[in-house]
Amino acid sequence: MKIAIGNDHVAVGLKNIIKEHLEERGYEVVDFGTNSTERFDYPISGYKVGCAVAAGECDLGVLICGTGVGISLAANAVEGVRAVVCSEPYSAKLSREHNNTNIVAFGARVVGSELAKMIVDEWLDAKFEGGRHQRRIDMIAEIKETQHLEAAEA
Repeated sequence: MKIAIGNDHVAVGLKNIIKEHLEERGYEVVDFGTNSTERFDYPISGYKVGCAVAAGECDLGVLICGTGVGISLAANAVEGVRAVVCSEPYSAKLSREHNNTNIVAFGARVVGSELAKMIVDEWLDAKFEGGRHQRRIDMIAEIKETQHLEAAEA
């Protein structure tokens, strides 16, 4: 399985720890982030990881910025992305089981490296349950489609 990873300047250290952790677990990791602590705009990495996941070039994605919020918003702007920000493992697990998230994000200023590893592990080990959850994901997709159609008609 191939996992895209992205980060901003705040999260270089945590990105490298998570990247090594993923590789130790046997995943191929494609790095779309920065390795510099010089100011770097998180939307660049969020967009690149979002595009790689949405296009099927990578199976899943991991994003890290100061809080995880901004970089996840950038990824969610890409059609086909369902990115979630998590600061603890339980929400990460349920986001995969119920929402079929394809990108997880967290903040380097919010979680430490061991908690980040637990978040990633729970998220990766969880499986989408389908059923009533698929119906809800379809409803969200329909909302997006309706919004696109309304915008095109305006």
